[in-house]
Amino acid sequence: MYNSETKVRVRYAETDKMGYCYYGNYATYFEVARVDMIKQLGFSYKQMEDDGVALPVLEFSIKYFKPAFYDEEVTIKTVVTEKPAARIKFDYECYNDKGELLNKATTTLVFVNMKSGRPQQAPEDFMLAIEGYFKSI
Repeated sequence: MYNSETKVRVRYAETDKMGYCYYGNYATYFEVARVDMIKQLGFSYKQMEDDGVALPVLEFSIKYFKPAFYDEEVTIKTVVTEKPAARIKFDYECYNDKGELLNKATTTLVFVNMKSGRPQQAPEDFMLAIEGYFKSI
């Protein structure tokens, strides 16, 4: 299992008339958290794309419990619980600065060869960076 934490501050432009963080912004926050997680792993999302591998989203689901508000710092806990193959699943928990759970979400992304447009196994260098977190004791 691999996990990380990323902090995002809710900007004014991301709120609705009620002062809530607009629900659609969480997809962007989770993308920020995914890219940050991969950087924390010592791997570059950009380098993967430069090497011809894209990671489009296959599935996204979310359950909301409480809203986030303007200027609130949100902590996104991101976890990869299953060893990646041709797909990688991310689980998220989003908390406000009081430690209250705001939402839970999952995304599943697919490693795609950009030339062929077909799914492929995760790149070898990526697997070398993450596989140690999935070894049995």
